[in-house]
Amino acid sequence: MSGNTLTHNVAEARERTGATRSASVTRHRAARELGLRRGDLDLAVQLGRVRTVPDDGGGGRRVPRDEIDRIRAADGFPDVLRAAVRAVGTREGAALMDVTTARFTRLARLGLLVPVKFYLNRYRAVVWLYLAEELRRFRADERNTALLKGRTPEGLRDQLRDGLDLRPRNWRGRHLGFLLRQTDDPWARAAAVASLLDAAEISDVVTDPYERSHLRRFRPALATHGSPGSPAAQLAAEIATAADPDEVDWLRSDLAAALDTARRHRPAPRPVTRVSPHPPGPESLPRGTAEPVPREAEDAVPPAAEQPGRLSSLLGRLWRRDS
Repeated sequence: MSGNTLTHNVAEARERTGATRSASVTRHRAARELGLRRGDLDLAVQLGRVRTVPDDGGGGRRVPRDEIDRIRAADGFPDVLRAAVRAVGTREGAALMDVTTARFTRLARLGLLVPVKFYLNRYRAVVWLYLAEELRRFRADERNTALLKGRTPEGLRDQLRDGLDLRPRNWRGRHLGFLLRQTDDPWARAAAVASLLDAAEISDVVTDPYERSHLRRFRPALATHGSPGSPAAQLAAEIATAADPDEVDWLRSDLAAALDTARRHRPAPRPVTRVSPHPPGPESLPRGTAEPVPREAEDAVPPAAEQPGRLSSLLGRLWRRDS
């Protein structure tokens, strides 16, 4: 490739990067322009209410300027957008549904209410958050009246007594949907599935070390909960890792299928093996051709040529000594 061609390609890449940046803004800037907190904007992106595009400069995803204009021009802005991403905890959620906090918690543990995110308070207790909009819809559905007012069915009570708690699993399923919605790259999609499995399960499914290394490049970062290695960070990692055998089996199957798609799309990179050619032996030379001599041997004096001179000099000294 000539220097002019290389320079031209670099210039084109810079031009594309500049065009992307001029037509989009960072998430911090988009949150300000849309009247949202940064966490609420991230949730809006996960829910598919705000479209983002990749940053060609490698700075993370950005929000297109025309997307901001579209949202701001919608009816009811910004109240409708804020209501769509409003997340509440157990106490506020119970008030919205007009039930006790104990009943609300039972419904969530049974998997009837799905958390949208979580955080750890200063006591390292898990605080689950739910979309207020979904809670209102659940309460308005007449099919749920018995669950909200009546006695919990015996079968469900038995499951609760046995320790059933589907909140972590339901959050993982929802989180995986968020991750898959944000990328079309097959390797990134496979890495999203792998992010919910522990290292041993991943190694069992992805046996090639180069493919595992490539998956790690696309592994989505988990939201920060405490300093790395702290009890809070370990608890958050435990919540984000599948534990139920049937859930693990389902994710392993999904990972194998996603990996097969990724391989067909683009094989994982591997180190280039450089094979140095073996010097030709005498048997490989054409008939009548002398075997090549290394350069350092061309200028060397053969040891046999030095022997006669040394021997004559030694005999001469001995003869003179005896005479």
